[in-house]
Amino acid sequence: MKIGVVGTGQFAGSFISLWQLHPDVEAVYATDLIPERAEEHRQRYDMAGTFADFDAVLASDVDSVAIMTQRWHHGQQVLAALDAGKHVYSAVPMAIDAGEIEAIVAKVAETGLIYQMGETSYYNPAVVYARERIAAGAWGRIFYSEGDYVHDMDNGFYAAYQYSGGEAWKSTASFPPMLYPTHAVGGVLGAVPTHAVSVSCIGVVDDRDDGVFDKEVSMFNNDFSNMSAHFELADGGVMRTNEFRRVGHPAQVHESRFRFYGTDGVMEQTSTGASFSTRDKITDISDLFHTKSEQVEAVSGEQVEGLDQALMHSFVSGTAKVHDRSRLPDTYEGAANGHEGSHHFLADDFVRAVTTNTQPPVNAWVAARFTLPGIVAMESARKGGVRLDIPDLGDGPAPAW
Repeated sequence: MKIGVVGTGQFAGSFISLWQLHPDVEAVYATDLIPERAEEHRQRYDMAGTFADFDAVLASDVDSVAIMTQRWHHGQQVLAALDAGKHVYSAVPMAIDAGEIEAIVAKVAETGLIYQMGETSYYNPAVVYARERIAAGAWGRIFYSEGDYVHDMDNGFYAAYQYSGGEAWKSTASFPPMLYPTHAVGGVLGAVPTHAVSVSCIGVVDDRDDGVFDKEVSMFNNDFSNMSAHFELADGGVMRTNEFRRVGHPAQVHESRFRFYGTDGVMEQTSTGASFSTRDKITDISDLFHTKSEQVEAVSGEQVEGLDQALMHSFVSGTAKVHDRSRLPDTYEGAANGHEGSHHFLADDFVRAVTTNTQPPVNAWVAARFTLPGIVAMESARKGGVRLDIPDLGDGPAPAW
């Protein structure tokens, strides 16, 4: 397969390097609104070439497109790529508009093209562990789950928005937290086989007064910096998620954390560890989730120069004991990984899906269930927390693995 990467910001390189290493990828190309950035990536990763713009990618012979642009562009760019007959890998979120999500799912169903959303929480060690045990029925009925995405603006997000947003960066740095819900929602629904059917959400109005999360500046008319949502699930259970952007919490310490409460067992993850409990005892299982954070050979000082410190863990974290690496290509051994070991699996998922014409785990239907709950939660918060129904687009075809 040949992949055209659209957008070469601070995140794209980690996936470019993995696709370059994959034995089933023939060539990887790049494009960016700032051509110098695309060329810099081409040289750094020894890519096949660059394209002048997005339209040139769509007109080329690449069969797959990876959308790594600013999050509010994803929906329209994915639809354009599908219309051009390309398979699509998209960074999160799937889209920020429910209509775009519905259109993506419909287009994938119509064309048979592969769509994958790169949701890192699906391979979060805590979620991998919980998914296996919940599928085996080990914890009884899961009646309540929690997923949090705790990422303070001062720990990397200011720098990221300044890097991508130019002079108008403050208008985009107010991106509504619940429109970026998948690191919290995806971890819960990536383990519990159900979906959200309604939500009530409360937003906390920001008071930093620095022009970020200011409705007069925000292109999203948003002044919520912290949000908390309470979801009803289709299986009769409950899910709560938090999206926090003003919070006294360090970077690189479990930005996504998950807890699952069952009638016969409970797993609780915190910033510093994790435990499993039954009615009789509590067992520390933190060691199962630890990922190595070491300078692996695929990352050099030159490669990471200029990156914000809080983004470094995306390039140097390894895999955990609960991860099964046996399915990965040998070329990934020792390669840079990220987001608690998820990058290797996500990059391989896309290649496997396209080359075998089978559905990846986070396909269009799954991505919709990870993303739509946040869009409706944002609407609820703007209406003072009123409970709203969440549309569902169905199960879709079963993932192949």
